[in-house]
Amino acid sequence: MSDKTNTIFGIYPIKEALKSKVVFDKVFVQKGIDSDKIEGLIKDLEKENIPVSTVPFEKLNRLTKGNHQGIVAVTSPVSFHSLETVVEKALAREKAPLFLILDQITDVRNFGAILRTAECTGVDAVIIQKTGGAPVSGDTVKTSAGAIFKIPICKVEHIKDAIFYLQGSGITTLAATEKTNSEIYDVDMKTPLAIIMGSEGKGVSKSVLGLVDQKASLPLLGEINSLNVSVACGAFLYEVVRQRRQ
Repeated sequence: MSDKTNTIFGIYPIKEALKSKVVFDKVFVQKGIDSDKIEGLIKDLEKENIPVSTVPFEKLNRLTKGNHQGIVAVTSPVSFHSLETVVEKALAREKAPLFLILDQITDVRNFGAILRTAECTGVDAVIIQKTGGAPVSGDTVKTSAGAIFKIPICKVEHIKDAIFYLQGSGITTLAATEKTNSEIYDVDMKTPLAIIMGSEGKGVSKSVLGLVDQKASLPLLGEINSLNVSVACGAFLYEVVRQRRQ
């Protein structure tokens, strides 16, 4: 086990960690490995809804220098919250709820920076998908400046389901995208709101864009046609703060 990298490697250490209710972020299994013990462990992990990804041998070697036996788990420094619970709590408060949905943000530094800004702007919870996003790791803790311990993080099977649930709870969903003529300054952000930020390369996915209530872009006045996602997220969140303080 390596505390420095928040990894557990090897069949029996991972099995014992699972029994001890250690919070896993994701598990990586060597591609093509033939092991009944690993197959059994994968079934136990999947019963607990822990994401398992098949990766090349070299990926496991990069994660740890120990004898990983074909399986490496990345643990989480925080426990995750139920989406239903955080929504109910937010709706019970006097202020309008504010949620942040991250659609496949993969860079740990962006993820940490977003968490830091989210905590500073009063976001009620950050919602991420179980697979495909940046790990909740020690690096996330560092770049978030500890904000990860102060803001609830909800892991969901699918972003779409979270959007449907929020909409059904009376919360407007707003996607940050350049594929619209509406700017953030044209949108009423004083109502219960969930902002969706997309991945570094592709932005908010097309399937998600087709579900949201509203879309908004940031005005870009220079020659570069995009912003870093954590910077764009900060601009959106502070526009919410500005409007709600008026």
